[in-house]
Amino acid sequence: MSVALRYAARSDVGLVRSNNQDSAYAGPHLLMVADGMGGHAGGDVASSVAVAAFAPLDGESHGPDDALDQLETALADARDEIIARSDADPELSGMGTTVLAILRAGNKLAMVHLGDSRGYLMRDGVLTQVTTDHTFVQHLVDIGRITPEEAEHHPQRSVVMRVLGDFDPEVTPDLSVREARKGDRWLLCSDGLSGFVSAETIEETMATIADVDACADRLVQLALRAGGGDNITVVLADVVELDDVADGQGPTTNATVVGAAALSRNDPTSAADGPAMRAAGLARAAQAEDDAEASAPAGGVTAEDDDEPRPPRRWRTVAVWLGVAALVIGAAAIAYSWTQTQYYVGVDDEEVVIFRGLPQTLGPVALSSVVERTGTSVDDLDSRYLRERVEQTIHADSLDEARDLVAMLEEDTVAPSPRPSPSASPTVTPTPTSVPTGTAAP
Repeated sequence: MSVALRYAARSDVGLVRSNNQDSAYAGPHLLMVADGMGGHAGGDVASSVAVAAFAPLDGESHGPDDALDQLETALADARDEIIARSDADPELSGMGTTVLAILRAGNKLAMVHLGDSRGYLMRDGVLTQVTTDHTFVQHLVDIGRITPEEAEHHPQRSVVMRVLGDFDPEVTPDLSVREARKGDRWLLCSDGLSGFVSAETIEETMATIADVDACADRLVQLALRAGGGDNITVVLADVVELDDVADGQGPTTNATVVGAAALSRNDPTSAADGPAMRAAGLARAAQAEDDAEASAPAGGVTAEDDDEPRPPRRWRTVAVWLGVAALVIGAAAIAYSWTQTQYYVGVDDEEVVIFRGLPQTLGPVALSSVVERTGTSVDDLDSRYLRERVEQTIHADSLDEARDLVAMLEEDTVAPSPRPSPSASPTVTPTPTSVPTGTAAP
């Protein structure tokens, strides 16, 4: 039996971000999501470069034996292009992107994966996550420190340990091959979906909405209703028989590019009216009002504006200020006590150390102190990305968690796993090169 793909791709800027740094591609042979990082001037470039590097793989059929090699080559090409762009424009230094790509080779699907964008497979009505997040929180799950349920809400779930960028030329992607079965439904998404919508809700939505376009739209709206705190990108694909053309069930043939790599990259959010949309609008209105007040003449209400003279309130003012002072002192004492239950990993005298407290000062008073020195120089970390993360500090909820993070930093180069056989299960990672043209799906 020959199979093909029926697919849809969507990307939305969300309700918080000022620009879309996600990019995605969906075509007859290639499905891909890239979630860029590196600030306003970098993440969108990195994800676009990644999609551009992989897009040429969609133009031809591939054999199962060379599909993984082609994915690795595209990844290397993307890395080279990102480095070249960064060297040419220092403002792009430090940019990177996650990569999740599936290349169809006959009845096989080869996958490459870097970062925390996720791949899901729905087979026989059951949704399974087939990628493993390359994050610090996932490491805590792997060693049994926290549960998968706790990981979904952990404050450090966005600390990504492996990405494609200009800072780590030896990063190792996950590679795998799976069988493409008729009736399978695949979902590739950025954490703008998986970080805001539960796996149970995603599963129910994918199981109940048969049309890929309608289902993709619904998933995006669910993420927006959950707050839309990040860019949201979804690629959804059904595996169908090549000759199954009845009732519109045949394969899709036109490629779709969405997000930062698309001509429609500056489109506003597609959010329908709802609490999250209204909250975002109120926040923007409040900010505009604050800006207007800041630019208005100082002075406030004048004597001429007040029709009735007010009686002296000096004694009230003194009492109020004494009360405020007492509250401030009490709150400060409580707040300081709380800070001493917090930990973070940072740098002291070029050494990776564990601090207790918060990486801030209150006037001349530091709110943190070193509790453990690791003996590891920050310059010894192989990845520039990780060096920068440590210099910016990484929060931990406990001393044990901070020690786990240090151990992971010290072994930040992970030995590549043996390449699986075509029957093995997969994990994904892509790379960029030149930006393909395209427009987002309506």
